Amino acid sequence: MNTRHTAKLGLAGLVTAAVAGTTLAAPAHAQESSAEPGTRSLAKVLGADRGFDRNWHDYDILEKAVLTVLKAKPSSPVSVLAKGNQRVTAFLPTDAAFRALVKDLTGTQRKTERGTFRALARIADVDTVESVLLYHVIVGKTLGAKKIVKRDGKAIKTALGATITVKVKGKKVILVDQDRNDRNPRVVMVNINQGNKQIAHGIDRVLRPIDL
Repeated sequence: MNTRHTAKLGLAGLVTAAVAGTTLAAPAHAQESSAEPGTRSLAKVLGADRGFDRNWHDYDILEKAVLTVLKAKPSSPVSVLAKGNQRVTAFLPTDAAFRALVKDLTGTQRKTERGTFRALARIADVDTVESVLLYHVIVGKTLGAKKIVKRDGKAIKTALGATITVKVKGKKVILVDQDRNDRNPRVVMVNINQGNKQIAHGIDRVLRPIDL
C-alpha cells in the first residue's frame, strides 16, 4: 500500500455528515409482507457471538468495528443497526473479507482476527470506518434474498449516499461497488435475522465506497 491509497480511503469519511441526515428516514411504502415482522436488531445478532475466534466465516471484526465507531461517536448513523423497529438491510463482510482488505492495503495477511482488526484500525480512522460501514447499510427497506435477486442490474442507494449495483450470474449474487479494479463481493449467506424488520446477507469482501 502507498500513501495515496490510504489518503483516498480516508476521503470516504468526509461525506458521512453530509448524507447521514437525509438517508435515515424510512419510506412509508417499505413493507416486506403483510405479517408483522419482529424487531430484533442486527446489533443483537452481531453481539450474540463471543468475539474474536478462529472462525473466519463469521462477523467478529465487523462487530468490533461497529462497537468502535459507536464508542467514539454515539450519535453515529451506524446506530441504526441497534434500532430494531427501523427497517434495515445490511451486507455483512465476514472476518475473511476484512483480512483480504487488510492484505490488499498493506501487503500482509494477518494470522488472527484480532491482528486483522488492529491493522485495520491503523489504516483507517474512525470516520473512515464509519463511512465504510454505512456503505453496507440500506435504511428503510427489508430486502430478503428473493428481493435482492429481483434487483439484478439495478443500483441501490446506501446509507452513505453512494450506490451499489446487484449483478446476478447464475447462482451467484455479486455486489458491484465503487472500486473498479478489485473483485466485487459475493453474497455467501442470506436472510440473516429473517422475520424481523432488520435483515442481512453475508458477503466475502468488504464493499469499497471509492476507487482505491
